[in-house]
Amino acid sequence: MKVLIVDDEELIRNVIKEYLLLDNFLVDEASNGLEAIKMAKNNDYDIIIMDIMMPKMDGYTACREIKKLKDIPFLMLSARGEEYDKLIGFDLGIDDYVTKPFSPKELVARIKAILRRKKVNPSVYQVAGIKLDDLAHEVYIDNKKTELTPKEYDLLKYFLENINIALSRENLLSNIWGYDYYGDDRTIDTHIKTLRKHLGKYKYMLVTVRGRGYKFENKK
Repeated sequence: MKVLIVDDEELIRNVIKEYLLLDNFLVDEASNGLEAIKMAKNNDYDIIIMDIMMPKMDGYTACREIKKLKDIPFLMLSARGEEYDKLIGFDLGIDDYVTKPFSPKELVARIKAILRRKKVNPSVYQVAGIKLDDLAHEVYIDNKKTELTPKEYDLLKYFLENINIALSRENLLSNIWGYDYYGDDRTIDTHIKTLRKHLGKYKYMLVTVRGRGYKFENKK
């Protein structure tokens, strides 16, 4: 897998590159949006990690121009976490958004999750005794069919797509309920509680991450 890291801070590029190389990724670097466009024209990348605030050309503009040329997954980096900034990115068609400072390990996990979704869009997800058949829109716990509400189903599917990744309540609200949802975090907590009940003996896999949100954890 080949990755392009675009950030005007060399230290950040080096940290990301170090962790990606440990996972046998091939890595190219660019220090601004103009360089990124040139490199994307001349190379094929499986994913681009793009900072937003950069000299010469910002990440949003570079992303927009590259997407005119090629359909490449994007993960955006920003020191700002305002909803407005995220909205701009998702409107451009980015795949994920990470706010600085970030955990390099989590960043790599998010990159892998994006690549899994792009490479294969599975119709069946199976973890331990939990099976989600997306074509049939059915969930089975130890081969016994379990009835979930539409939002519980969407939550479970999203967790299975992002195994071992800590997901914030904001992330869950935006991806499951949409940015036009005006509810609060308690909506997430209520649905997590009922989803855990449906998971039965596997409820321990749906972990609360203090100060962050939730994670579907599969240690095997």
